[in-house]
Amino acid sequence: MRTRLSLIAALLVGLLLAGAGAVYGYDRSRADRIADGVRVGGIEVGGLTPVQARAKLRRAVLDPLDRPVRVRAAGHRFRLTPAQARIAVDLDGSVAAALGRSRDGNMIGRTVRALSGKRLAADVPLDVNYSHRAVRTLVKRVGAAVDRDAVDAAVDLEHGSVTPTPEHAGRELRMRRLAREVRLQLLNTGARTVVRARTRVVEPKVTVADLEKRYPAVIVVNRSAFQLTLYKNLQPVRTYGIAVGQVGLETPAGLYNIQNKAVNPDWHVPNSAWAGDLAGTVVPGTDPSNPIKARWMGIYAGAGIHGTDEIDSLGSAASHGCIRMAIPDVVDLYDRTPLGTTIYIA
Repeated sequence: MRTRLSLIAALLVGLLLAGAGAVYGYDRSRADRIADGVRVGGIEVGGLTPVQARAKLRRAVLDPLDRPVRVRAAGHRFRLTPAQARIAVDLDGSVAAALGRSRDGNMIGRTVRALSGKRLAADVPLDVNYSHRAVRTLVKRVGAAVDRDAVDAAVDLEHGSVTPTPEHAGRELRMRRLAREVRLQLLNTGARTVVRARTRVVEPKVTVADLEKRYPAVIVVNRSAFQLTLYKNLQPVRTYGIAVGQVGLETPAGLYNIQNKAVNPDWHVPNSAWAGDLAGTVVPGTDPSNPIKARWMGIYAGAGIHGTDEIDSLGSAASHGCIRMAIPDVVDLYDRTPLGTTIYIA
């Protein structure tokens, strides 16, 4: 009986050893083969050797990535070549990782899985690298070509130009969006499309409408032509005949503002030799001898615009520095020009 039991035990041990050897041998035979169901970057490599897997990944990934990315922007064309982008795919590392996943568990579990046809269902990331700096450089190149500053509307009142130069909207590249789309195309192994750069409109800060509100009225005085032109909303509305300062007492040229206004103003006579006995005195507005008739609009250093009854002096250099107008005209101008109105004297 004991001999029989010993033989049976020996037989069982032999069978176990033989089975273990078979399992070991089978597992070793598949040590250089990727398990079924394993993917690399979504590409099926199960059942392949590392050499075969690298070849398949090269065809499926590396070769398609070896193409330039093309960008179009506002009539300009750009490209980013694989060399510039420094595209690199770690095929060896990814395949080694896939093979490593295939060897997860023990040899019995691996053998049972293989013999039963069970798939591993593992997806190993594909390590693709590129130069982020190259992408930024491309985006900057595109921006330099398509960006356009907005132009504000302007009037050159310093030189007496009231006609406004119109505003123009600008254009700005949507840099982050372009960088994102370029990166997607760099990693796209399918059909590549031209990246169309998007821009946003940059509105000007100052429009003609803004200037019209800022300058509801502007006065331009042409001393040589003895004319005063009133502009409303930057458009000429009326031109008046005037008299200006005589030689030695010229009406001051330059850019000013209406500093004060008065109806039937008193005349504060300047302390000047030409004023004679009246120098330094004040002549009431009701006094017939007051030469400042009807209205007064002060400009600078005692000079201003006022009415006169010396109609014959209009069209000449006859005043002591002020701008003279016919009384109906100065009343009309006075009502049209608010305090602070810009005045340019040429």
